[in-house]
Amino acid sequence: MAGIELLSGAFYDHAVPARGYAYEGDSESPPSWSGIPDEATGLVPSCEDPDAPSGTFAHRAVVGIDPRNEGTEAGEAGMGPPAGTELVNGHGERGCGGPHPPQPGDEGHRYFLRLYALGEPCVLPEAPSADQVHQAVDDEQLASGTIVAVHRR
Repeated sequence: MAGIELLSGAFYDHAVPARGYAYEGDSESPPSWSGIPDEATGLVPSCEDPDAPSGTFAHRAVVGIDPRNEGTEAGEAGMGPPAGTELVNGHGERGCGGPHPPQPGDEGHRYFLRLYALGEPCVLPEAPSADQVHQAVDDEQLASGTIVAVHRR
């Protein structure tokens, strides 16, 4: 399977993201990507925290992003252009809820930011769980890319 590379000047794999990428900032996500297969018909970005106390927490899911898009401009909130449909995250908000462990002093949580390239449209509920996103994309993906952030409060 091909890999997608997620790129950002302020967000590095297995590192603490800049404040703007956290929930207490603007919840920005990596602004660009490369390696989308030509046969892709849509992109699905997601963000999840598998270290959340109540189970994997869905911070973001978007469907319907044109695969010809190469990302967002730096400083634009979110991973993906406004042309996609932002779904409701675990905070009960539409859009991206960036890294934010629930309690100050918690050990660092890992935040998996993923971008999936699909050959078919992705159908998800209005407020999908991380498991529902995986069920919809894991077997259908043509390529994917992941960056893991580590964040603590």
